[in-house]
Amino acid sequence: MAQANERGETAYGTLAELTTMRVGGPPRRVITATTEAELIEAVRETDAAGEPLLVVGGGSNLLVADAGFPGTVVLVRTTGIEVPHASACGGISATIAAGETWDDVVAHACEQGWSGIEALSGIPGATGATPVQNVGAYGQEVAQTIAQVRVWDRVEQRVRTLFPGDLAFTYRHSLLKESMLGPDAPAGSVTPRFVVLTVTFSLRPTELSQPVEYADLAAGLGVQVGQRVPLGAAREAVLEQRRRRGMVLDAQDHDTWSCGSFFTNPILPVAQMEQVVARAAERLGADGPVPPQFPAGDGLVKSSAAWLIDKAGFGKGFWTVEGRPAGLSTKHTLALTNRGSAQAQDVLELARTVRDGVAQAFGVRLVNEPVLVGLEL
Repeated sequence: MAQANERGETAYGTLAELTTMRVGGPPRRVITATTEAELIEAVRETDAAGEPLLVVGGGSNLLVADAGFPGTVVLVRTTGIEVPHASACGGISATIAAGETWDDVVAHACEQGWSGIEALSGIPGATGATPVQNVGAYGQEVAQTIAQVRVWDRVEQRVRTLFPGDLAFTYRHSLLKESMLGPDAPAGSVTPRFVVLTVTFSLRPTELSQPVEYADLAAGLGVQVGQRVPLGAAREAVLEQRRRRGMVLDAQDHDTWSCGSFFTNPILPVAQMEQVVARAAERLGADGPVPPQFPAGDGLVKSSAAWLIDKAGFGKGFWTVEGRPAGLSTKHTLALTNRGSAQAQDVLELARTVRDGVAQAFGVRLVNEPVLVGLEL
């Protein structure tokens, strides 16, 4: 295990050691922050020195260049779960340190009888990353339960508290992510304005889950969509669904050497979705399968990236079965995986092949969900 010196600097050979995709070259230096004060000081010191900054929690949503990172990597390893308020009427207010492992937080909530995040079981990474991506799965997303996020504002050089109205949550997006990848940011750069310190969730004191909204999950539980089940049962059913898709980390399973879902589900105007349906009919036959559609509000519909990828000709195991260093998971077409020796360029080549193939087949340009560091897709 890497050891930190008296300045908190830790020796890591490559960023592959710190990411679930297991690719990425060497960082110039790494500082491990175990307290909020250390985290703020590390960021302030890096900014004062004019160095590039990369904040890493669980490393589950990063694809880092083979050349590495020419600045300071701050590893967020802060811990702590506080409950400033708990009552049957007012609910549970739980403040979680940014460095807490997310799945441990979900497990703790289920054990304590706190409902609202059980469908987010098994998602890798740290708690501080959840509001950045507005993490979601199986009918839940963190925007539904986040009450506030405390951040270090690198522009104003102070701690701030941001509320849901400030955070501008949308599908897999937020103000926090926008500040990192805004229109003025150079391609391949990661320059977040806000560094998450703690996240406060408003949860419900109940032994039952929130209504099960995902059809496959309901089927696995043997209930109807909309029913509620014991929290423990909901968590185990979600974990089983994720394991079947290779979405629960397992060092022995290369299908899990990934960033999870590499592309977000496209949200399209109704008119464009009609064109996608027409292209699907031309490609698959008038009586063939139809692209999934879900209402997304304001004349928009959400479709399935996994469906589009598969029907564009990129099935489970694409390139994997050819023995290439990167390929689609054998369990899920949305996961781009490291088969053991992949470098970042191998993953990018696969991502471009899939993205461009879907665009050619259906006229939809898929957008990557992971943050690219020193890379451009």
